[in-house]
Amino acid sequence: MDDVDTLKAQIKTASTRAIDAKMNLHDLSEELPVNWEKIPEIAQAATDAYKRLSDLKSRLAALSV
Repeated sequence: MDDVDTLKAQIKTASTRAIDAKMNLHDLSEELPVNWEKIPEIAQAATDAYKRLSDLKSRLAALSV
């Protein structure tokens, strides 16, 4: 079973990584059409980061019930 404080720390880290991934995607969009080949890679990184964040938040919510 997950510890609430541990999950909160993981959420904080995951949130920072998700924001970084979002900014990378945003920066890429502003540079288009330069580096268009990187769209799938950067989009996947953003997807993975937000999925991780969502999963952690769901686990925390389940502990709070």
